[in-house]
Amino acid sequence: MSDTPPDRLATNPRSPFYDAAVLERGVGIRFKGEEKTNVDEYCVSEGWVRLSVGKTLDRHGNPMTVKLQGVVEPYFRDIA
Repeated sequence: MSDTPPDRLATNPRSPFYDAAVLERGVGIRFKGEEKTNVDEYCVSEGWVRLSVGKTLDRHGNPMTVKLQGVVEPYFRDIA
């Protein structure tokens, strides 16, 4: 496995960008220099993160999210 996280990653198993092996390793996200723990999906090349908003759910049972633009810095929390 590579030492750099993927360009795009999602925590939803139904997403085409979901990768269980990478998520098991532990990925941290720094967004605009601040640590974020509620990231549902991110894309480094496009510069956005999708954050869950509280405990609110949409009509399909998925968490409500908000998409924010800015500098995204993913990193692995452990050393493989």
